[in-house]
Amino acid sequence: MPLAFLTLFFAWPVVAIIGLGLRARLVDTLTSADTWSLVGFTLGQAAASTVVAIVAGMPLAFLLARCKLPGRGLVQAIVLVPFVLPAVVVGLAFRGLMPDGGVWSIILANAFFNVAVVARTVSGLWASIDRRAEDAARALGATRLRAFTAVTLPALTPAIGSAAAVVFLFCSTSFGVVLILGGAEYRTLETEIYLRTVQLFDLPGAAALSILQLAAVVTALVIGAVARKRRQAALKLSGSKETARRPVGGEWFVVGAAYVVIALLLTPIVNLIGQASVEGFRALSSTGHDNSLEVTGFRAALNSMSTATDATVLALVLGVLSSIALMRLGKTAELVDVAMMLPLGVSAVTVGFGYLITLDALPGDLRTSPLLVPLAQAIVVTPLIIRILLPVLRSIDDRLRQAAGTLGASPWRVWLEVDVPLAGRSLVTAAAFGYVVALGEFGATSFLARPDAPTLPIAIGRLISRPGELNNQMAYAACTLLVVVTVAVAVLIERFRTTVEEF
Repeated sequence: MPLAFLTLFFAWPVVAIIGLGLRARLVDTLTSADTWSLVGFTLGQAAASTVVAIVAGMPLAFLLARCKLPGRGLVQAIVLVPFVLPAVVVGLAFRGLMPDGGVWSIILANAFFNVAVVARTVSGLWASIDRRAEDAARALGATRLRAFTAVTLPALTPAIGSAAAVVFLFCSTSFGVVLILGGAEYRTLETEIYLRTVQLFDLPGAAALSILQLAAVVTALVIGAVARKRRQAALKLSGSKETARRPVGGEWFVVGAAYVVIALLLTPIVNLIGQASVEGFRALSSTGHDNSLEVTGFRAALNSMSTATDATVLALVLGVLSSIALMRLGKTAELVDVAMMLPLGVSAVTVGFGYLITLDALPGDLRTSPLLVPLAQAIVVTPLIIRILLPVLRSIDDRLRQAAGTLGASPWRVWLEVDVPLAGRSLVTAAAFGYVVALGEFGATSFLARPDAPTLPIAIGRLISRPGELNNQMAYAACTLLVVVTVAVAVLIERFRTTVEEF
């Protein structure tokens, strides 16, 4: 069932885009200087954002992995919040801090999004590395920095490489942030595909650019899979289970740097909330200045909640079935796993674009169906749910399932009696994570949402693109609502999170 869904609602639209690009203007596009300028800027800003995210994420990883200090749970929740914030909210927050926009605002906003990926990926491995090797180096006369670079850093390299590949992937396909902060001057492949489709109606040109983006995504996914495999091998070598302790000496400087990063992460969020006004919240019951929206802001919020709920339920079903299948597969599991992760890397804009050129062939022309947005959001969310559930299911001792089967339990009964109780917390985490990601999804939804049924992020995007102070106030108030929901879900995720999840 998951593979059939993936084939129909992901592979088919993407293959159709590739076919359209190959038949049309691929050669012209590949030989155009503008194309390679776009590719250069896309890769350059993604690389710079990745470096900033790693530099900011390493002190946080140390704080989460090696320090036993009060408020650790709160720090984990704060670190997670930027990652699950809607892109349009982050774009508006950084536009408030850096009104002139520019390259640095894009780099910092993308890094802001992905610091959590670095902190969580690296801290998971760092917490499992035995401290005794580093202590032995110190006892032999190595400085603390020398012991770190010679002993700890090489052990962390697989996790850092895996995190860097994922962050680079996310930054190279960033859409909402670049669209809001880059304006007409700074464009990436992602925003150019959107602009050529929506404003210039250049579908062949957009399809050709999508091929370039797909090639970059597949490359990054393969690198990430290789790094993840090396990380799993390193985890088997770890012996210590409890490595956190109260910092000593120079470690306090690293802890101080981590708290500076936390303050910097909170700055755009606090600034955004500070710009929300009572008038803005009241205006959410209207359609904005000069009827910028076709529905009220509250109606858009209800649309968001409805589509996110539908998408989460669908993604949970697909994610659970996929995780069970991947757990039972043999040598082909890694290949199928990469295939299931493709929607995470392939641009949501590309997916939305693919729907527009393919789904009219299905009975009923799904392009006009209200189910289209939940379907697209489920494609985006399902890989994240798999990444949360699969490590947990793999960590369950298979002898428990075998014992239940020996006692006569059917496979369905084994799942209910063994897997569900042990993976229940992760199911809640996956549902919450999927819901908040679907709630803020902007890329595919911007293609597919009908003007009379926008989600809240789409409504915010329209409000900030129209003149009028009332529209600005409504946009900030709507962003504040999304931030409140996101923070609440982040706290819930931390409450139910287990130590083997990858997010």
